[in-house]
Amino acid sequence: MPELPEHLELKRTRVSCNADAAVDTESILYSGAYASLGVDNSSLESFFKDFKVEIIELKDDMIEFDMIGIDAALANAFRRILIAEVPTMAIEKVLIANNTSLVQDEVLAHRLGLIPLSVDPRLFAYKSEKDEPNEKNTIVFGLHARCERGAPRLKSGELKWLPNGSMFRLEIENKQSGSTSTPRTYTNFKSSQDKLPEFSGNPIRPTYSDITIARLGPGQFHLCKFTNVKC
Repeated sequence: MPELPEHLELKRTRVSCNADAAVDTESILYSGAYASLGVDNSSLESFFKDFKVEIIELKDDMIEFDMIGIDAALANAFRRILIAEVPTMAIEKVLIANNTSLVQDEVLAHRLGLIPLSVDPRLFAYKSEKDEPNEKNTIVFGLHARCERGAPRLKSGELKWLPNGSMFRLEIENKQSGSTSTPRTYTNFKSSQDKLPEFSGNPIRPTYSDITIARLGPGQFHLCKFTNVKC
């Protein structure tokens, strides 16, 4: 079976990362691209023979693997599929009651959204924009931290799971006066999440408790409640 010259085979099978930019990123998909050299690159049998996946490292929260014998564009398509299709949960809405630290509200909210959470998204229903937050599609955390001497850094372990939902009243409820009904909050939990069997022995929490969220100065503190929904 004819083979491509070494320099062409390198360009066809490798993406080179140079100091200024990546080169040879184009895909050669046309089956007759190397017909003049007697090489047919359209054979599925050769693809099945050469393609393989090698697991380099496998942990509870990550996997590292090599895809060998596949075009870079197809490997990138798999990467994008994994990003888009693997269910994840992240902090989406942050309601801040008081923030006297040097970290702006929007920066604090962004940092909270990057904290990985120890929870299985498959146990929750997908929440669309029209759905009301409830115990089946929403998780609520609370954060109330003050700078103390010797502990100036705010860590992710300060996030506390609120299985009964948010305590923040809706703005429309705050404007109404004289109502005898129970005030509505930003979440409508009919039952406590810690009563559910899947969470009774495995409480929801940040995956790592030592992630630095902010550094506080003397007397500064954060007070916020926020909802976490599946993306």
